[in-house]
Amino acid sequence: MTTSILQALSCADDYDPNSLPVDRARALILSLIEPVAGRQRVFIRQALDRVLADDVISPIDVPAHDNSAMDGYAVRFADLATDGPTRLKLIGTAFAGRAFQQKVGAGETARIMTGAVLPDGIDTVVVQEVTAIEGDMVVIPPGQQREQNTRRTGEDLTAGKPALASGKRLRPAELGILASLGIAEVTVHRRLRVALFSTGDELCSIGTPLKPGKVYDSNRYTLWGMLERLGCEVLDMGVVKDDPLALEAALREAAASADAIITSGGVSVGEADFIKELMTRLGEVAFWKIAMKPGRPMAFGRINSGTNNNKGGAFLFGLPGNPVAVMVTFYQFVRPALLKLAGIAPDDDFPSFPARCVDALKKGRGRTEFQRGVLFRHPAFPAEWSVRPVGAQGSGVLRSMSEADCFIVLEPEREKVGAGETVMVQVMTGLV
Repeated sequence: MTTSILQALSCADDYDPNSLPVDRARALILSLIEPVAGRQRVFIRQALDRVLADDVISPIDVPAHDNSAMDGYAVRFADLATDGPTRLKLIGTAFAGRAFQQKVGAGETARIMTGAVLPDGIDTVVVQEVTAIEGDMVVIPPGQQREQNTRRTGEDLTAGKPALASGKRLRPAELGILASLGIAEVTVHRRLRVALFSTGDELCSIGTPLKPGKVYDSNRYTLWGMLERLGCEVLDMGVVKDDPLALEAALREAAASADAIITSGGVSVGEADFIKELMTRLGEVAFWKIAMKPGRPMAFGRINSGTNNNKGGAFLFGLPGNPVAVMVTFYQFVRPALLKLAGIAPDDDFPSFPARCVDALKKGRGRTEFQRGVLFRHPAFPAEWSVRPVGAQGSGVLRSMSEADCFIVLEPEREKVGAGETVMVQVMTGLV
């Protein structure tokens, strides 16, 4: 049964749709989202960035046998002297991919290649660089360690044990793990379907002349890029004019085919009245004024599909119209919600740590601010990270997101920041 958003929120502690703290808003959104249904069986070459739907249990040990981690000489540790060199008779060579047929007896050694199976009784490999050859004898210096330069059966993956957990995003390393187990296909969650459109009579699509009073719509392209990085199937519905009928048609169409809808613009105070009424009629929407900057106006809810296709509708994220506010609200709220909706196990998308702010910052009390910054090593403080803000911090200055590699996160209770004070930063390199 689909959870009622408004009913769930009415039971939440400290719920105030007009002034939600950032952490509270994020937690409430995540509490209402469950992974989408739908699974697919795919070959591992098509599985990159997909999300595992089931645990992968290792069918074999990896490695499958004790083997050498280096080129060198296979020895019994018990044969090695502790107070001087040891001379062992060389009886042959163990190659990777084939069994060594001879038995290595006491006082003997075999040359061994990386990956070759350790002969019976062998527990140590001495790298060839430290040895010397005297006729058919190998001279090994003292100071060796038992089991050095060896890899033991199952030390990487153990037969019958989980190798990868459900909810894991499959990156190149995970594809390699699957291949090392001989697994050619895996079951993954289907891709999220996300519809997006911009609202505003002032918006103009790229490729058309820019008339007076018009601006090019950049938000759809920013959102498209962020969604593509998440591996979503994106339905770009273009620009929808500030008209209730057009907006209703767009929302119904999107809800009928997508798991989530993202809009930009149309949620500010001056525009919210008719949109709030419309969205409430189409589903459940809590218009939130988040206690943050940039991105204070943001809508979240669910829009019903209005069809007989047994689809319950789509989650709605109504983002502000200013370009920086779109990106900040996406990364703080939409991205973690979509990751959960996609079935991805929770992780820390934005590593956070303290840094020394080299410039003074202005800040209003009572809200969380996400200023854009650049991390660097200051010559005066080489052992710690320093951060500086990038240029103008207005919510319409998209260049600040292009130049930044982190968010400078200023807590609600904080006011101005003096030069040299410590601030928290969220690293966003690789995300934006």
